[in-house]
Amino acid sequence: MFFPIGDENVRGGTFPLFSYSFIAINVLVFLFEISLSPQGLGNLFMDYGAVPNKVVNGENPVTLLTSMFLHGGWMHLIGNMLFLWVFADNIEATVGNVRFLVFYLLGGLSAAFAHIYFNLDSPVPMVGASGAISAVMGAYMVMYPASKIKVLFFIFPFRIPAFLFLGIWIFEQTINGVGDLDVVTASTSGVAWWAHIGGFAFGLLAGFIFRASGHLKYTLE
Repeated sequence: MFFPIGDENVRGGTFPLFSYSFIAINVLVFLFEISLSPQGLGNLFMDYGAVPNKVVNGENPVTLLTSMFLHGGWMHLIGNMLFLWVFADNIEATVGNVRFLVFYLLGGLSAAFAHIYFNLDSPVPMVGASGAISAVMGAYMVMYPASKIKVLFFIFPFRIPAFLFLGIWIFEQTINGVGDLDVVTASTSGVAWWAHIGGFAFGLLAGFIFRASGHLKYTLE
């Protein structure tokens, strides 16, 4: 498994206030989660996670947002926060705080809608920031494709271009997502593959819009 642990940073630009704030908020919410009993945690996920069959029926639409700040375990949290830390700061530094905030939340919503579309009858709550983070990764692929991503493979670090790392990542998500469409061989991993795919697609579109708007005025170092 390849894990990103760093990248080339934008020289100048806006301080990535929301990128770091989202990491802090997610960690604080998770610390609250682990203080709950198993029943309390289950109730929290049902009340604030995005449950497809409830959202489709117009119940608790606010969970499309609140679900972005819940996580199902330490590894779920750490993985998401690592990707957020590596990829989000360059996007926010480039487009500015308010644009990034709107982009991040819309990316999370797009991801949730994609997941719900392919799981209309599911009573299982979707939780996690990975859909919004996938949008960040999609935008990064368009805006900084040549950025060198520092990757850890077991204990060996090396650098590869962002377009290659992210291309491999979204290919893997797509293969798993398509596999989940087959009810016979559907994955039981509990991963919301289509949230990742939907968020990434939204991020690609936003990345092209940001490029066309002239936001790529900073260099990497």
